[in-house]
Amino acid sequence: MSKKNDYIYLAKLDLKNPWHFIAVGFGSGLSKKAPGTVGSLAAIPLCALLMQFPIFLEIVFILFSFYIGTKACQKAEDAMGMHDHGGIVIDEFVGMFISILFLPKTIMSLILAFILFRIFDILKPFPIGYVDKRVSGGFGIMIDDVIAGIFALISAHIIYALV
Repeated sequence: MSKKNDYIYLAKLDLKNPWHFIAVGFGSGLSKKAPGTVGSLAAIPLCALLMQFPIFLEIVFILFSFYIGTKACQKAEDAMGMHDHGGIVIDEFVGMFISILFLPKTIMSLILAFILFRIFDILKPFPIGYVDKRVSGGFGIMIDDVIAGIFALISAHIIYALV
């Protein structure tokens, strides 16, 4: 039985293929240690830029990223012959994009969003873990991180309301 981070599967990707390159988070998912966390960290500069746009454009960008990410994940999964390899991290990018929606445009918001997103993505409380185990393909790779991003977003807003 192979593990989600077996690097033999990454060797099946062609990083000159734009779909594969997107799937591994522009290379951030190639990290040998904690590729999901590295992918989430790599998303932070894009999140900081995204926070500067009107909310409508943020949402359009997230929807577009979800669509592209789903397609990239499916193509990478097909090439690897393995579902949701740890090196596929474009889903972390989209989860991070969601986790910053409507937050104050500050570094503290980015840090809070990152911490909360990682907590939900790692622990996978219901329904995140349920969806992660039962939904396949590129959509399945993406959707659990979308839900984790929504949980992080809601939690961040609750924290801001209480503080």
